[in-house]
This record gives sequence, structure tokens and C-alpha cells, in this order.
Amino acid sequence: MASLREIKDRIGSVRTTLKITSAMKLVASAKLRKAQSAIESMLPYQKTLSDILTIAINDRKYVPAAAPAPAEDAPASKVAVVAIASNSSLCGGFNAIAIKTALEQISQVGDADVFAVGRKMSDKLRKSGYESMGDYTRLSGSPSYADAKALAEQLIEGYDSGRYSRVILVYNHFVSTSTYKTMVETYLPFSLPEAAGEESENDCILEPGPREIVDKLLPQVLGLKIYTVLLDSAAAEYAARTIAMQTATDNAEDILGELTLEYNKGRQQKITAEILDLLGGAQ
Repeated sequence: MASLREIKDRIGSVRTTLKITSAMKLVASAKLRKAQSAIESMLPYQKTLSDILTIAINDRKYVPAAAPAPAEDAPASKVAVVAIASNSSLCGGFNAIAIKTALEQISQVGDADVFAVGRKMSDKLRKSGYESMGDYTRLSGSPSYADAKALAEQLIEGYDSGRYSRVILVYNHFVSTSTYKTMVETYLPFSLPEAAGEESENDCILEPGPREIVDKLLPQVLGLKIYTVLLDSAAAEYAARTIAMQTATDNAEDILGELTLEYNKGRQQKITAEILDLLGGAQ
């Protein structure tokens, strides 16, 4: 049985850990609220742009640009995999499940260029033999639209040049404070939502014309998609960290209660033993 001194030292250690986990939970909760607010503000703008793009593409006067013919001696196209995780740990299985899904996708496509977003994703893929095409750690957690747009332009340029036949996104989608879902989406080639693919009449007057509108809006929609995905992943990360720190805090409180009870029992036994010794000496 541990001595009272050892139990007291462990109680102090658990109390210190409890303060840390409680503080980390509060910080993650505050960041989660900020990330949720950013997504809620972004979604109406993204939907409006997508609707305008849909109207322009479905217009009868729209004539899509002809795709450039690949050169006969051009190498076979690769698949670009954009895998998103976090820069730090202590967020439950958030990183593990994203890394596992990314490795599965890379092994399935075979020849792939990897764009690892987040330090945890980059380090794990490097150990598995997949070097990232650049340093994208700053895009994890608190992404900026400028950095997201730069990554989108890099992916679009690779697809337009024929270097990539497909671009895949792997990330954790925020569902609720206690739930996130790992997503695998095709970023390029671009496709409209199912409901938007149907031809329909509209009363909109398109100026200067549907072709010009599509050429202008499509890069913006694709850049906004990357930014929204990064915000979505950040919200899922903060939600996972909030739950993990809440669980750690609850466990610490349970352990603290058990240790306190054990310490009080041992202290009471020691006091009782001393009283018995005094009574025996008096007799």
C-alpha cells in the first residue's frame, strides 16, 4: 500500500493536470465557436456563388471551352491527394483517422502527389515514404483565404496542364460538437451538385455572357471550396479537442476523488493507531 506521502504527492500532480485540461478545454471551446461562426458566415456566400455558376453553366448559350489535347509524349497523369489534419495532438482520434484514410487513398491511386496540410499529417506521411509537395502547416487550425487560394491555384494549374488527372480531398467534416466524419471528395474535375445538374428555365439576364461568367466564377468557387474545407477541418479539430479535454478532466476528477478517499482512510487509520498507542502507554 502506498504511503500517505506518496498519495498526497499524486493528489497534487492530478490537481495540476486537472487545471491544465480544464484550461485547454476552455481554449478549444472558444476556438470552436470562432470556427463555427466563420463557417456559418461563409456558407451563404459560397451557396450564392455556386447558384450563379449553375445558372451560367445551364444557360443554353453557354459553350464550354475545348480541353487542350495532351501531347503524345506526355507522361501519364498523376493523382493529387490533399490530406488535412492538425498541427498538434491531444484531440482524440482526429489525426489518426484522417491519416489512415489518406494512406488508404494514396495506396489505391498508386502514383500520387501528396499535399499534406498539418504537421501531424506531414510527419506521418513522410515516415510512410510520401513527401509533401510543400509546407502547408500554416493552413491548419487558422487558415487564411489568401493561403487557401494559393493552394487552389496550384492544384488548378496542375490539373489544367495535364499533370494531374484528378484531385482528391481527405479531411474531417464537422457534424456537431461531439461528432465529425472523415470525407473523401473529388475536387477536380469539377462537377455541379446533383440537383443543379438538371436543365431548367430561369429569368436571369447574364451579362456580359455565360461563358465569361463561368470563366470568372469557377476559379473563385474552387478557391472558396478549399478555404471552406480548411475551416471545416479546423472546426472538427477543435470539437475533438474539446471532447478529449472534457473526458480527461472528468477522469482526473474521478481519480482525484479516489485518491482523496484513500488518503483520508489512511490518515484516519494512522490517527487511530496513535490513539491506541497512547492508551496502551497510559495503562
